Amino acid sequence: MSFFTDLAHQYIDGEWKAGSGSWDIIDFNPYSGEKLASITVATADEVDQAYRAAERAQKEWGATNPYARRAVFERALRIIEDREDEISDAIVAELGGTRLKAAFELHLTKEFLREAVHVALQAEGRILPSPDDGKENRLYRVPVGVVGVISPFNFPLLLSLKTVAPALALGNAVVLKPHQNTPVMGGAFLARLFEDAGLPAGVLNVVVTDIAEIGDAFIEHPVPSVISFTGSDRVGRHVGTVCASNFKRSILELGGNGALVVLDDADVDYAVDAAVFSRFVHQGQVCMAANRILVDRSLQAEFTDKFVEKVASLKVGDPADPATHIGPLINSSQADAVTKTVEQTVASGAKALIHGRVEGNLVHPTVLADVPSDSPVLQQEIFGPVAILVPFDGEEDALRITNDTPYGLSGAVHTADVERGVRFARQVKCGMFHVNDGTVHDEPIVPFGGEKSSGVGRLNGESTVDAFTTQKWISVQHARSRFPF
Repeated sequence: MSFFTDLAHQYIDGEWKAGSGSWDIIDFNPYSGEKLASITVATADEVDQAYRAAERAQKEWGATNPYARRAVFERALRIIEDREDEISDAIVAELGGTRLKAAFELHLTKEFLREAVHVALQAEGRILPSPDDGKENRLYRVPVGVVGVISPFNFPLLLSLKTVAPALALGNAVVLKPHQNTPVMGGAFLARLFEDAGLPAGVLNVVVTDIAEIGDAFIEHPVPSVISFTGSDRVGRHVGTVCASNFKRSILELGGNGALVVLDDADVDYAVDAAVFSRFVHQGQVCMAANRILVDRSLQAEFTDKFVEKVASLKVGDPADPATHIGPLINSSQADAVTKTVEQTVASGAKALIHGRVEGNLVHPTVLADVPSDSPVLQQEIFGPVAILVPFDGEEDALRITNDTPYGLSGAVHTADVERGVRFARQVKCGMFHVNDGTVHDEPIVPFGGEKSSGVGRLNGESTVDAFTTQKWISVQHARSRFPF
C-alpha cells in the first residue's frame, strides 16, 4: 500500500471518497518539498454526513460486548507491529520527524493501543445505598455517544490514536479531523488501520478539511457530545467557547511554556543531557518541551558551557538519516515565525550564544541568554529549536520564575535531594512535573493535561473513562414508596 496515494481521501461511513470542496489540501514533505498527496477538502455537508454515520453506527457498537470491542484493538496492535518500518518511513516523510522521533512515536502508539485493550473493560457500574427502605441505586457508566476529535501535526499518529482508540473502546463512535499538514498519518492511516482490524463501518470517520471551508461546523454540529482538541491555546479558547455555548463537553490539550529547573545541588552533566533532549526533541515542536531552562547562578557558567557544547554537536539535516537529531519544521510559516521570534529577542538585548541559520524549513538550534525579564519570549510557547537560559538566585526565585507564565503543562527539576525536588514540584502550577528527568513524557495510565492556558481536562487511564463516558442513575424501588399526597 502507498500511504500517500491510497489514503488521500475522506473516509465516511466505511467508504473512501473524494471531498466535494472547491480546493485541495496539498500534503508536502517538509524536508524535500516533495508533494506527497492532494486531497480535496470536505465540505460542511460531508462533516454532517460523517457525524450522522457515526450517530447511526454508535447504537450497535455501543451495545457490542466489550470483549468483542477489545479484539479490534488487539488486531490493530498486531497490524502496527507487522508494518512498523513502513509506518516509520511515512512519519519521516510527512512530518519531517527524525528516525529517533518516529521510533518514539511508534513505541507510545503501541503502548496506547495496549491500554485501549484494557479500557474496553473499564466502564464499571456501582450500586449505591439509599436512605429510603427497599430502594437500590444503580449507577451505570455509558458511552457519551459520538466524539469529535481534532488532532495536531507534531505527533499526529500518537495524539490522534490516544484519543480515538479509548473513545472507541468505550463504545463511542468518532469523527476525526486531522491537521491539514498531516492528513494521512493523523487521520487516513487510522481509518485504514481500524478498517483492517474489523471496526464496523461508520464507527470511525475521518474528514480532511479546514475552517476556511467549514467554519465552526465541526464543533457546532448537534451530534457530538464531546469535542477533544489538541493544539494552540488561541484556537483552544475558541473551541471551548463554542462547545460551552452548545452544551458540549470539551477536552482541551493546549500549549506549554515549561521550565526545566537546575537547582544548586544538581548533577550538571545529567541535567544538560535532560535539558538538550527536552528542548530539541522533534525540533522543539512539542507542547511539553522545555521552553525555558532555569539554572542556579552558582552553576550557571559550568552548565552554560556544557549545554552550548552539546547543542553545537547536534546534527541538523535529512530526517531519514538515522544520525540526524534535528529535521525540518513542519512548514515555511513555522520556520519564519521562529526566525522572527529570535531576531526580535536579540534586538531587544538578548545574547545569542548560538545563532542558528535557516535553510528552507531547516532551522538550526539557537541558544539565547541574558534575555530581558520583560521579553515576550519568556511568556510564549516557541514551537522550534530555540533554548532560553535563565539564571536564578535560590529556590524561591526559581519557583517564582517557573510559575511566571500563563501556561501550566509540564516541567522538570534537577536536584540531588529527591524530596526537595518533590516539594518544589508541588508548588509549580502545572498538570505534570518531573523530578530528575526530562519534561517530555506521556504514559498510558497517568493523567495527562495542563492547568491555566494549557488546557482543560485530562486524558489517559481512568481520566479517559471519565472523558468519554457519562454516568446514569437508575433507581429501583423493591418495596412500596410512600408519597405525601
